[in-house]
Amino acid sequence: MGGYDLDRLDRNILNILQENAATPLAEIAERVHSSPATCQRRIRQLYESGVILKQVALVSPTAVGRSLSVFVAVEMASQNNQALDHFVRSLAAEPDVVCCYEISGEHDYMLLVHARDMADYHRLTRRIFTADNNVRAFKSQFVMDFNKVETKITL
Repeated sequence: MGGYDLDRLDRNILNILQENAATPLAEIAERVHSSPATCQRRIRQLYESGVILKQVALVSPTAVGRSLSVFVAVEMASQNNQALDHFVRSLAAEPDVVCCYEISGEHDYMLLVHARDMADYHRLTRRIFTADNNVRAFKSQFVMDFNKVETKITL
C-alpha cells in the first residue's frame, strides 16, 4: 500500500462498503453526493492500490457448526525465515485457522481457530503444532462469548 492518500470521498465510500459491501453503486453515489461512475472509478482505484483487500460476508461460527473458537499463542523455536515461512504456509492449508498474526512479545504468532469441537481442535494441534519441530510451545485460550466482532476501520 505505502501511502495512498484518502480524500473525503474515498473515506465515505469505504465507510459505506465496510458496513455493507453489497450496497448498490447507485445508493453509494447518492449517499456520498457523487456520480455512480465516479464512485465506481474510486472503488476500482481503492482495489488497485491495495486499500480494499476483498469483499466478504461475516458468518457466525456457531451458526455453521464451528462451536469451538480458540485464540492460540504460538512460540517458535527458531526465527529462521525459511522455518517461519514454512509454518505460515502450513496454516494457509488449514481452513479452520481464520486469522494468523505475527506479533511481538513473548509469542511469535497469534491465531484464531474456529473448530467443530474439541476433538477437531485436538487433531488440528497435532497437525500444526506437534508435527512441526519449529513450534516450541503454544497456548490455547477458548472463547466464551463473542461480544464484539468487527472488521470495520472507521475513516
